Amino acid sequence: MTRDLWETHADWWIAGFTDGVDPEYVEQIMPMAAAELAGARRVLDIGCGDGQISRLAAAQGARVVGVDPTWNCVRVAQERGGGAAFARAGAARLPFADGTFDAVVACLVFEHIDDVDAAIAEVARVLEPGGIFCFFLNHPILQTPGSVWVDDHMVDPPEQYWRLGPYLDETETTEEVELGVWIRFVHRPISRYVNALAENGLVIERMDEPVPPATFRAQGPGYEESAAFPRLLYIRLTKSA
Repeated sequence: MTRDLWETHADWWIAGFTDGVDPEYVEQIMPMAAAELAGARRVLDIGCGDGQISRLAAAQGARVVGVDPTWNCVRVAQERGGGAAFARAGAARLPFADGTFDAVVACLVFEHIDDVDAAIAEVARVLEPGGIFCFFLNHPILQTPGSVWVDDHMVDPPEQYWRLGPYLDETETTEEVELGVWIRFVHRPISRYVNALAENGLVIERMDEPVPPATFRAQGPGYEESAAFPRLLYIRLTKSA
């Protein structure tokens, strides 16, 4: 079902989040990815979509392979080229030998993956010892089902605050992210990811919860208040020897 939804709505994602149209990618995610992948020689981009991070890494001198389970994304990635190779594959079964890459990146992908344990084990398997995993997530606080901005007019003066849903529950939802566009998410608490990563010899070096970028915050009334809440979670990990 997840793959079918992405096949159906691949054009929505490509039109709205690639090729310089999305401020969070332009101002935040792409510069972070460029800095983290600088100096990498062999890069695997898991859930590559249209290939924008693959192209970035290739432009920095790396040999890059991008994989995605969605044919409609792989097709566009191949058309856009940029020096990377692209193939259809899922994260839980990667078609590469052990230790093939010195860097793996997954950007806003794992919140759509069912078999998270197999996918993380595959990341560790295809990384060489000392290789890095650049792990970007929609922040689980943002993605917790039932979480929403609340305008409370029962107090004087009125207050706006973020109501957090059942954060500790691992929950699957299919959300209408835009009129007629349905995307499936799997919410997991941060500890669920961290423990699975540790069990596979992936050691945390750095974690960032950056402030949403200025252009995003300028999109409308109330957006500036979102500066107090992380939209993005980034973790850099290294495979132990």
